[in-house]
Amino acid sequence: MVVLSALQPAPINAAAANPYGVADSKHNLSANGPGSVRAATEGDICIFCHAAHTKSGQGPLWNHEMSTASYKLYGSSTLKAAVGQPSGSSKLCLSCHDGTIALGMIRNRATPIQMRSSGLLATDRSRIGTDLTGHHPISFTYDNTLVTTKGELRDPSTLQQQVRLDRDRQVQCTSCHDPHRNQYGKFLVKDNSASAICLDCHIPSFWNNSAHAMSRATWNGTGKNPWPNTSRTTVADNGCENCHSPHAAGTKARLLNFDKAEDNCLVCHSGTVAAKNLTAEFNKASAHPVISTSSLHDEAEGIINSGARHASCMDCHNPHASVASSTKGTGLPGSLTQVKGVSVSGGALKAATYEYEICFRCHSETGKTGSSKVVRQFAQPNTRMAFNPGNASYHPVAAPAKSSQSRTLVASWSGTQQMLCTDCHNNDQGPGAKGAGPNGPHGSQYAPLLERYLNQADYQAENANAYALCYKCHSQGVLMGDRLHSRHVRDNQTACSTCHDAHGVQNQTHLINFNTLYVTPAAGRIAYADQGGGRASCTLTCHGISHNNKSY
Repeated sequence: MVVLSALQPAPINAAAANPYGVADSKHNLSANGPGSVRAATEGDICIFCHAAHTKSGQGPLWNHEMSTASYKLYGSSTLKAAVGQPSGSSKLCLSCHDGTIALGMIRNRATPIQMRSSGLLATDRSRIGTDLTGHHPISFTYDNTLVTTKGELRDPSTLQQQVRLDRDRQVQCTSCHDPHRNQYGKFLVKDNSASAICLDCHIPSFWNNSAHAMSRATWNGTGKNPWPNTSRTTVADNGCENCHSPHAAGTKARLLNFDKAEDNCLVCHSGTVAAKNLTAEFNKASAHPVISTSSLHDEAEGIINSGARHASCMDCHNPHASVASSTKGTGLPGSLTQVKGVSVSGGALKAATYEYEICFRCHSETGKTGSSKVVRQFAQPNTRMAFNPGNASYHPVAAPAKSSQSRTLVASWSGTQQMLCTDCHNNDQGPGAKGAGPNGPHGSQYAPLLERYLNQADYQAENANAYALCYKCHSQGVLMGDRLHSRHVRDNQTACSTCHDAHGVQNQTHLINFNTLYVTPAAGRIAYADQGGGRASCTLTCHGISHNNKSY
């Protein structure tokens, strides 16, 4: 490990040989400096920071007056480092960059150096201020204990020469910035393309093969600039800075570029960098409430979303691991790689294997599920329990169907085939609906987030559009050729959902779970009895007609 004692001033008397040195940088505050912030007449370059003789006792021969400010420190729910008030070289840097001390206030002059401007403008990103909550933490010890506790950090003994700790093994401003050399812009210690500096310390799991690390996509120039703090032009070259800002971050606790968490995703995923426009999806009549609940997600929250009910891009996607590949069958597509989940048995999973396990994070034991559009005889808001393979009937999401025989299925489906939540809940203009929109349950014009229209009210005419979602898998011709279904759905205009619960039913076969808006008791009860061999009986009142043990 290379240790930096504090600030190590480099010789500046050979500007021609060192075109990126202090003399040609904004740190040359002399009257001849190239920046807009400079002295009125002072010609000495070094004097603003250093003096050959000083009684301050602060290295390296420090000459600028020190700030006495108390700083608001960075913090987050996942922070493991012990961040203290700025110390070492960071405190020296902040004597100018916190904006509390005039730039001309130096120790070896009786009067301050007169400047052409009073100091750094409030709008200048180089004016850090005294609120450090939106800036990368500094003045904390980076050692093996932190690496073990936090994870996804590099062993401090393997840090590259350019990224350095100070003599107390702490991260300081000078870990990333060299105040005497500006070869790479922003006084960075090396080129930060593809986040080379960030990745000297941070080693996020699965990052190297992720879409955000490898994509050569560029901004098409419409909408908000997705990379406001860099001059790089591709997703891969921006790396971490696609989402994160080490200084003046919008979402402070995660050092994200923009104030609203979802804006850090949608700034690219609105057809401006990524091909598909997700913003339009989230503004549809039925959508995951990403825009309205963005502030409620916390990276440290439990795998089961049991807090304030919310939906965040990060609940379903891992931006450090997401890849562009797709997977057929029940396996996860690349966009859902390495996302937390809940198994069908209720176990918490660090990485889901199946799509439904991600859905179960919110749609299982949360206790805060949304209201149902259908009032059921047997209410089951926990979809994990509804899809339980031990149930008498269920759509085959978490397990294959109980029987391989289903005469109503269209040719593209088999009785042993498992299905996905997104076979039903998806974009109404996505590929599943034969459209050109993005895939996934972001938004739909059909509630509750359905890929195709499904009539859920009685007294409506039967046709291919009314039950388009059901007819995606179940043959309209076969069903309407069956006397029982034809009589109920076509003749009596009874909706499919009046009798059937699409998820599953614990003790009823054939997904029978009556809509009590239309089905009421007869002889004091509502009952369905499967008699086997395709025969059953009902005791209930429907459309004003009572059936007492009526056989079909």
